[in-house]
Formats: sequence, C-alpha cells, structure tokens
Amino acid sequence: MKIGILTSGGDCPGLNAVIRGIVLKGTTSYDLEFVGIRDGWRGVVEADFFPLTRHEVKGLAKVGGTILGTSRTNPYEGRGGADNIKATLAEHGIDGIVAIGGEGTLAAADRLSKDGVPVFGVPKTIDNDLGATDYSFGFDTAVNIATEAMDRLRTTGDSHQRCMVAEVMGRHVGWIALHAGMAAGAHVICIPEVPLSIEEITAQVTSAFERGRAPLVVVSEGFKLKGQEEAYSDKGLDAFNRPRLGGISEVLAPEIERITGIETRATVLGHIQRGGSPSGFDRVLATRLGLHAADAVVQQAWGEMVALRGTDIVRVPFADALGELHTVPQSRYEEAAALFG
Repeated sequence: MKIGILTSGGDCPGLNAVIRGIVLKGTTSYDLEFVGIRDGWRGVVEADFFPLTRHEVKGLAKVGGTILGTSRTNPYEGRGGADNIKATLAEHGIDGIVAIGGEGTLAAADRLSKDGVPVFGVPKTIDNDLGATDYSFGFDTAVNIATEAMDRLRTTGDSHQRCMVAEVMGRHVGWIALHAGMAAGAHVICIPEVPLSIEEITAQVTSAFERGRAPLVVVSEGFKLKGQEEAYSDKGLDAFNRPRLGGISEVLAPEIERITGIETRATVLGHIQRGGSPSGFDRVLATRLGLHAADAVVQQAWGEMVALRGTDIVRVPFADALGELHTVPQSRYEEAAALFG
C-alpha cells in the first residue's frame, strides 16, 4: 500500500512526531510506502507529492512545525472535489490519505470519505477544543510556553507593582488560559465560556493589589465581556471567513488602569505558543497517535480517526470530532476561581 500524509490548518508542536510515528511503524511493521503531501489539501488537489521514508523522518519527534507544510485550502474548491482527487490518487498509485488537522481539516476529511476518498484522521488542535479526544497534542506545549511567559510577566510586574494582562490562544474554549493561569498563579482568568463584567475583573485585580501583589490577569483571545455579542477582532477575516481574533487584552488593560488606578500592561503571546519544540508529553502523545494511525490504515479504517480516551488510544468516527466543542465545564472554572483575587 502507498499512503499519503498531510498536515492542514494551523501548525502545532507535535505534528512532526505524528508523521514520524506513522512512517516508522508503517515501514517497519507493514512494509507500507509513504508520500508526503505538501501544504495540506492544496498538495492533494495539485498532486504535490514527494517520497517519505525513514530518512526524511529521522529525529523529528523533537522538531516543531511540520516538514510537510500546511495551508487552509478547501479541497472542494478550484480544481478539487472528490472525483478529481480520486483520479489524482489513482494516477499516482496512492491508496489512502492520513490527514492530520483540526476541526476544519477533519470536516473536509469526513466529506471526502463519504464521497469515496479513503481518508483516516489524526486530530490536532492547540486549543484542546475537539470533543472526540480528551487531550490533543500541542496543548501541553502551549500551556508550558504560556506558563513560562506568565512567570516572566510576574517578575516584571512585581518590580513595578503593575497589573499584567496576558492574552493566550482560545477562540471558543479557555483550556490554555485555565491551565496556564492556574500554573502561573493568576489572580483572575477570563475565558470564552464564562463572560465577566469589567467590574468583576477589576474587583479581583484590586483585591490582589491591596494584598501587596502585582495582579496577573489571563485572558483567552475569544473572551467576551458581559453584554459583548462577539469576541474582539480588528484584524479582518481568515481563509474560512472567521474574524481574526487577538487584542482583547489591549482593550482590557486601559480599562483596568482607568477603573483601579493601577498601572497596567498587556502582552499578546500569539504565535509564540505555536512555535518551538513540543513538550515531552506532546512528543509521546503525538508519536502514539501516529503509531496507531499506521495500524488503522492497514486495517482500512477509513472514515475514522484516532483519539485519546483516558490513557488509551482508540478509534472514533469523524462525526465524533465535529459535534460539540470540548469546552471548559463550569465546575473546572469554579475550581480555579477559588484562587482568584
């Protein structure tokens, strides 16, 4: 069998570890042949393939980014479509595709699979927002990066008795903010699932300041103040016509300073959370997902994807990843809220 591998959507620490796991298990245990597909679904539509052997994947577990490149191409646009893609795969002798990506990638994979294209999925999301898997690789790395950044913000905040507002990724869910905020000892955490008023935020900031602390506020990019209908965005639309988020911290900081009188600074971590080497946890999780994906393609489990349930790797239908988002439960937020102020 010849299998194509692609990475699509936003990059994420651990993508290369998945690729390495698939190729090593597939070549050594099953004598599979692999081709890399450049830049996600674009490479499928344009037949941009290259041989992917053990040599190309050596040492990749610790390398960030993706050697395959990525894009946000819709495989049904332009020269795409299931019939054209099936013809392209047949022409190059490719028997199936392993698609590594988030909700958009898996939705495209699900549609192609239903249209007769053999596709298997590996879930990827830094935000940890896919309901099909308990944790996704890249999330732990992002939390570690955000925590280290907040530790650094704490020291400069302490030096000047400033309030520091740290903005992290999280369009629809607040897992990164919750975990990194708890780890860094934040005095208030603002997440998309729990709208807060500016008065509630400033009350916690004032409480911390009056105890002699330099307040740390952590906010997800998708956080909305009470009464705010849409998450803050002033950067236009992305390739899927979604607002490009980012900048809510720069809205909150001057309001916090105006209301409390405490000098306040905002820091947007942004793409720093995506870059660099994956954490040990993510290297292991991503590798395991790749190993199990190799097993799945041999068994022709098309239309499914691997997922982490507890400590086990299981297979689930694409539909499981495309239902409700994996949001932060109210109970988890209330745990953290006991530490605020």
